[in-house]
Amino acid sequence: MSGQEGGKKKPLKQPKKSSKDVDEDDLAFKQKKKEEQKKLDEMKAKAAGKGPLSTGGIKKSGKK
Repeated sequence: MSGQEGGKKKPLKQPKKSSKDVDEDDLAFKQKKKEEQKKLDEMKAKAAGKGPLSTGGIKKSGKK
């Protein structure tokens, strides 16, 4: 009676998919993602130069 017999069996490892099978749709998608990321970075840099958007503080009502 070895301790290895009980419990769940480990599933067999699946062979890794080859990433070299890329078609033009994948290339176009990657290019689009790269461009979107570049635009996002530019917008972040532009927004970082400005101060805070809200004036902050607690909103006070007109009632006393």
